[in-house]
Amino acid sequence: MFYPLSKLLDLLLAPLRWVLLLLAAAFLLRRRGLIAWALVGAAATVIFLLSAEPVADRLMRYAEASARSTYRPGATFDAVVVLGGVLEANKPHPGGDPELSRAADRIVRTYELARDGHARYVLVSGGTGRPRADEPSEAEQLAALLRRWGIPSERIAIETRSRNTRENAEESARVVRAHGWTTLLLVTSAWHMPRALGCFRREGLSPDVLPVDFAGGDGRGQGWLPRVAALEKSSEAIRELAGRVVYRLAGYTAD
Repeated sequence: MFYPLSKLLDLLLAPLRWVLLLLAAAFLLRRRGLIAWALVGAAATVIFLLSAEPVADRLMRYAEASARSTYRPGATFDAVVVLGGVLEANKPHPGGDPELSRAADRIVRTYELARDGHARYVLVSGGTGRPRADEPSEAEQLAALLRRWGIPSERIAIETRSRNTRENAEESARVVRAHGWTTLLLVTSAWHMPRALGCFRREGLSPDVLPVDFAGGDGRGQGWLPRVAALEKSSEAIRELAGRVVYRLAGYTAD
């Protein structure tokens, strides 16, 4: 039940939908003069502010602020656990290869750790939210990518059932305990790390963490000129911050 509710929450937290709802309300109340224009002004303010780099970067920096690396370069971990969210949905490469998203740092850094001997095994966590019979899970696709890059199959474990962060932790914990791993390194995007770590701790695991894919810039790129990329960044930060509140209230995180 939580998964469909989380998808509904994602829909409600998208700023573009706020704008559409405000404009729809303005249309319905068009005979109410000042109220209708106030709603139009609110819609314009939302889209302008959340499309501006200074606002988007500040939101993302806030989401990333508590993501502190505890990675120890001299350590060799039993396993590095990398979370999904790396592939662009429904965007296969013309040659059949998966299309990596902006979060590609997750799998690239994991590959480097395995290649350089900083982890004995790799655990790739990530299923498919809307599975099709002919569609491999994200974990399977990323494992295939690691094998192509030279990581032996016997060093790669996958879990293909998880659809969100809570399930990433639950399913990964089963794999970790089955293998008897004790030292873990969790790799995910910096904005996602606080919630992910809380979920893993809730499952009784205490991994070290390596946040990657930092997205909060200094806001100096294009100034206050509205940009689609800035709106996407604002939307991602808002969804993540709201997700932390929901997970904490539901008891899915340990902190």
